[in-house]
Amino acid sequence: MVRADGKWRCSLLATELLDDLDGLITGLRRVAADGAVFGLVAIDDEFFVVIRPIPGGVSLLLSDATAALDYDLAADVLDLLHLDTPDEDEIDDEPWPEGDLTLLADLGVPEQEMQLIVDEGDLYPDEQLTMIARSCGFADELAAALEKA
Repeated sequence: MVRADGKWRCSLLATELLDDLDGLITGLRRVAADGAVFGLVAIDDEFFVVIRPIPGGVSLLLSDATAALDYDLAADVLDLLHLDTPDEDEIDDEPWPEGDLTLLADLGVPEQEMQLIVDEGDLYPDEQLTMIARSCGFADELAAALEKA
């Protein structure tokens, strides 16, 4: 997603990048824009990641840290956040997010709302990302981009 001159532009990154956090970050950094640039990634019916390149680094949000046990992308997010992958015997029934819950606060999703979205266990990750898109104001652009896929 890119916001420039008050307008949103949504495009899809290559599917082969879905397991490659470094590739996703590099792909987002290559997007030429004066405004906000970030990526939303839903993996299966399990979790989502929000990736936002920032000067000198990247801001990340992983919706479910326990996904790192089964998915390399989730494990890579935890690694970049300098967090250990949880042990299977330490996990209770409730998943938990890791990363920056404020990474889209300036675009319309304050920390408390992001926490509510992440905690909405009855929704699939793509539905949670649609909620984020709606709050930021690009739900129609996201739907149009996904229809073309």
